[in-house]
Amino acid sequence: MDILQFYTLIEYCRNKRTIIQTHNIPDPDAIGSAYGLKKLFKHYGLNATICYDGDLDRISAAKMLDMFGIEMYSLSEVSDMIDEDDCIICIDTQKKAGNVSDLKGNDIAVIDHHPEVDYTHVYKYLYKDIRRVGACCSLIAQYFKELEIEPSSDTATVLLHGIKMDTLQFSRGVTKTDIEMFDYLYDYADEDKLKSLEVSGIIFNDLKTYSAAINNIHVFDYLGISYIPFPCPDSLVSMVADFIMSLKEIQVAVVYNVRPDGLKFSVRSEKREVDAGVLVSAALSGIGSGGGHAAMAGGRIKSERLSELGPFREHFINDRFMKMLGIQNKRNQRHSLLPTTNTTFDIKDL
Repeated sequence: MDILQFYTLIEYCRNKRTIIQTHNIPDPDAIGSAYGLKKLFKHYGLNATICYDGDLDRISAAKMLDMFGIEMYSLSEVSDMIDEDDCIICIDTQKKAGNVSDLKGNDIAVIDHHPEVDYTHVYKYLYKDIRRVGACCSLIAQYFKELEIEPSSDTATVLLHGIKMDTLQFSRGVTKTDIEMFDYLYDYADEDKLKSLEVSGIIFNDLKTYSAAINNIHVFDYLGISYIPFPCPDSLVSMVADFIMSLKEIQVAVVYNVRPDGLKFSVRSEKREVDAGVLVSAALSGIGSGGGHAAMAGGRIKSERLSELGPFREHFINDRFMKMLGIQNKRNQRHSLLPTTNTTFDIKDL
């Protein structure tokens, strides 16, 4: 981090309303990094409001907010109160990244761990810290360390949870910085609270989502593609993608979810030469948008564009991703993980 520039940001925000904005539908890493940044501002005598758009995950996010008393406000609650001169700080996202709503305030700073969006040069950020690490919480933890500010037990626990969740327990996209920040935070964190957060799991009704994904999965070489034909939370789509990646045959997983506003994609890759963010961006080019990390990424196709996919939507999407990966597009090469007999695969078979 640039300590002098961070001090400049702090002084600029004095006597101004400051909004810390996460990406839409914030996950534990977004929530944790926003909470940590708010605590840093508090250390310097500044108040900040955490804002998001979309729905909060009903399990992991809700549990974090309840356990640590984290105050976050939906865009609908604060949009009418935001003025042009208010300071907007994007965290775990960037403007024009495709996963964050635009506010009418003054975009003065961005702190993110995703690949830099081309539009960042358009915004005259007073402070910009965009670095490729496994979790945005690692960047905020580094701020505490380098500024020599001891994090509270709750702050350390929230940041540590965000790091563990976004790196999939240090098995995905992890960097040296993430490891170092785990070591730094561990002595301050509340181990009991951390364990409680990590047993959030899924609820019974989520099992039908896994069942649908299993019934609709197809494998093309090392690529596994599945779809969920009904709405479900973004976090659950991501969990299903991680589940599919656990299959021995799969090195790249694509899961998409059908919902009223279109299709939501979650993409995973453990194949070194396949960047998940590049893949989903290229596959959805012209019909949607997408991006993210080399190991995990997401994308969307809006409902008004679905007619362009034609009557065989599943085939269209499969072909797009296969083409980008150079996998031969032959129907007779497609094979399912499901039995080839006429027997049905029911949730009781899990």
